[in-house]
Amino acid sequence: MSVAAPPRYTIDEFLALPDHKNFELVDGELEEINVSNLSSNVAGKLLVRLGNHVERNNLGAYFPADSYFQCFPEQPGHARKPDVAFICRERLPTGWDEDGYFTISPDLAVEVISPGDLASKVEEKILEYLEAGVKLVWVIYPEERIACVRRADGTATMLKETGSLSGEDVVSGFTCPLAELFPSKPRK
Repeated sequence: MSVAAPPRYTIDEFLALPDHKNFELVDGELEEINVSNLSSNVAGKLLVRLGNHVERNNLGAYFPADSYFQCFPEQPGHARKPDVAFICRERLPTGWDEDGYFTISPDLAVEVISPGDLASKVEEKILEYLEAGVKLVWVIYPEERIACVRRADGTATMLKETGSLSGEDVVSGFTCPLAELFPSKPRK
């Protein structure tokens, strides 16, 4: 008895699927996205803070988790959607607000980890972002209340809850205390 191979999709076929928002496209196949209330809350708080800074300083455009990036030229059947993304004003393509997905990489990609995320899949995604030209990747672990900053030059920094995320030279002037993104700790 043979097992049928899963269907493979192009980016346009994928985006035409009624439930595509629950998936990323990985090598032409659907890969379900894990979410949690906590990770969504943290991503939302970060999006508000980042968005306010970007708008106030006219730095570019910021995007929530429903924006797709098909920025992998060697992999046309591949589209990722970071939990938060930023593209600087100078790199925003003409017609960006009309297209269904980006064919350029974001300058900043943020992944907020949910309980069902596998470490190997998260690392794979981060490496893909960096290889595609993302300059700065923030990986936030809400349950552990820490973050890892990964850079295009290969350096990485771990931040404890007392640390602050910095836009460095990617999102000029942006800082956000990590503790502000997490819910208050319950009192005992």
